[in-house]
Amino acid sequence: MKKTTCFFLALTICFAAFVSSRINGYADVEHGNGAEIDLKDVSSAILMDAGSGEVLYEYNADERRPPASVTKIMTLLLVMEALDSGKIALDEKIPVSAEAAGMGGSQVYLEPGEEMTADDLIKCVVVASANDAAAALAERVGGTLENFVRMMNDRARELGMKDTVFENTNGLDDTTVDHMTTARDIAVMSRELLKHKKILDYTCIWMDTVRDGAFTLTNTNKLVRYYKGINGLKTGMTSKAGFCISATAERNGLQLIAVIMGSPTAKARNAAAAKLLDYGFSAYENYVFPGDEAEIAVAGGQERTARVAAAPYTMLVKKGESGKVTCRKELPAALDAPVERGSEAGSVTLTLGEREVKIPYTVTEPVARLTFTDIVRGLFGALTLF
Repeated sequence: MKKTTCFFLALTICFAAFVSSRINGYADVEHGNGAEIDLKDVSSAILMDAGSGEVLYEYNADERRPPASVTKIMTLLLVMEALDSGKIALDEKIPVSAEAAGMGGSQVYLEPGEEMTADDLIKCVVVASANDAAAALAERVGGTLENFVRMMNDRARELGMKDTVFENTNGLDDTTVDHMTTARDIAVMSRELLKHKKILDYTCIWMDTVRDGAFTLTNTNKLVRYYKGINGLKTGMTSKAGFCISATAERNGLQLIAVIMGSPTAKARNAAAAKLLDYGFSAYENYVFPGDEAEIAVAGGQERTARVAAAPYTMLVKKGESGKVTCRKELPAALDAPVERGSEAGSVTLTLGEREVKIPYTVTEPVARLTFTDIVRGLFGALTLF
């Protein structure tokens, strides 16, 4: 009887501790990679390697929540893509509509009819999280805010962000119905934005000015000030969303993305993001295969050899395992002409335990087949030597 009573008492205590941990906002979970991290006051979180897209840690990562101004990551992605395509230019002066000027919330107080360069508008969005600047850029890229929002949702679907719906460009959610995303989807669009290296020129700014120095901007991402290696990306806060962030940092070639959603304060949000990043940098590193070139004999070709190259490759590994990666090259003794540029000829295999990555060698310059004329010329050339 005493044993039974003790058993149920212990079970009750364990259950109470579990419930208490959730009430007090603690997430103590073990991810598939073996990570065990205490995060205080977090509704959902994820840590992703930007290079490979591999998830290093997650907690409620697929829970749909309002993202607040983290929404602007997708706004900025479409703007950067428009820049790359030549649709807009950094020095282009963009007029501000009455609708854009009236966005409210965090802003730089644009006036209807005011003109500001795309460069300064992007700076205002990234550094000060300006809703009016985001709307002005969106109107320029999409024609109308409504069409731009459609573009945001189309791009989200292309990226596989299946749990995301955007209803505006900025994340204001007083009147939205289903403006939602997840920590995982935020990491995905953050990773895509980081492919546009120009964005880092803005996200690393702590303080700057616009309007010829008349208006000061201070970064809403305070990690820029004190976290080693931080290089972005975007914060957000509304009463519905709580405090959110997609924080990106790079050390020794390892670029990480930490997403935090639903924290009660900016301090708690930043601490959780820093804890995730600390874990990632302490537990992982990159093994870098620098690439390789070789020459392979060509039978029946106008050239005797063909040059082949294996592209550089970066593999995410646990700390200290870089030296355990083996590299095995396999190249054919010869190729038969004709040899086309880009065709595969052999491979290099990187192995770590049960992990294997094959990187193909591809031909860098084509080699044509010898023609009858080439053969005759060769014979005639050889005869003239005697």
